[in-house]
Amino acid sequence: MSIADSLIKAAKDLRASLRPLTFAAPVTHVYCPLEYAWAAHEQYITRYGATGKKVVLLGMNPGPYGMTQTGVPFGEVPAVRDWMGIRAAVEKPSNEHPKRRVVGFDCPQSEVSGRRLWGLFAARFGKAEAFFEDHFVANFCPLVFMEDTGRNRTPDKLPAEEMEPVNAACDLHLLRVVESLQPDWLIGVGGYAEQRALITQEKIPGLKVGRILHPSPASPAANRDWAGAATKQMVNLGLWD
Repeated sequence: MSIADSLIKAAKDLRASLRPLTFAAPVTHVYCPLEYAWAAHEQYITRYGATGKKVVLLGMNPGPYGMTQTGVPFGEVPAVRDWMGIRAAVEKPSNEHPKRRVVGFDCPQSEVSGRRLWGLFAARFGKAEAFFEDHFVANFCPLVFMEDTGRNRTPDKLPAEEMEPVNAACDLHLLRVVESLQPDWLIGVGGYAEQRALITQEKIPGLKVGRILHPSPASPAANRDWAGAATKQMVNLGLWD
């Protein structure tokens, strides 16, 4: 089985494992882009996950105007459409929140985290192919959790008993991603992702784990030259010149 095929199978298995799970209030709606935005996600894997990598960067879960819309981690529409060259039909989630519509690549809002992340990579590497030669970006959890108001609820805010089966499925998926891509480094984008990366490290001797600042505008530190801070962290890890 090719690397891309193994990643596709792992993603399909993750999707199937998460499908029957339910969540209590205040969560009222749950989206899984691996269901309704699968075509774009599969394109992302096929195009950019076909070879081994030196570095895998790991996010937490989809942002409302990123992977939620495009099926690609940190999937700011212009970055996915114009820089990566990915465009696909995106369907509707089964239980769509009236305040959190999925419009796919027609989404007019900007995913700030994705704009910052992919913007840094585009500025540093130029073409997407140059970045993906040694790097890949994944999300730990593909689920989007929303409250009745439409407010996003991140996985770290959910009860431990609800997240236990989610984490079990996502930990297994992450392990399969690492086994397929064989990276030297697994870099958590933020603290939550780093924690999950450390769990994977326990199962793969020799895997090195690091962390960079999350680009979310909710983080005051990220609003002060996030690109410069993240670049410095990658340089200090010995990953970039």
